[in-house]
Amino acid sequence: MSLSLTPWLLIGFLGQAMFTMRFLVQWIASERARRSVVPVAFWGFSLAGGLTLLAYAIYRRDPVFMVGQAAGLLIYARNIYFVLRERAGRTVEEAGAEPGI
Repeated sequence: MSLSLTPWLLIGFLGQAMFTMRFLVQWIASERARRSVVPVAFWGFSLAGGLTLLAYAIYRRDPVFMVGQAAGLLIYARNIYFVLRERAGRTVEEAGAEPGI
């Protein structure tokens, strides 16, 4: 088997690299906090890696890989939504707590 470096192979490796980064980010954040932490960057790398790997799976026409990545994307997007909603709620609460408002 010969391995030729194609743009799609690079896309696949890029997606895999993003998935690896999410675990490194989570591990470093947890080590610094001395407790289990899931930073927002974890979800960002998850979403970016999932989208990239889904594109690669579609190119490869691999239905098992496609379903697995698509299902993960729903979870990653939902968690990002929760983070953004929480941040927006905090902003509203903080603004309401300021004197003169």
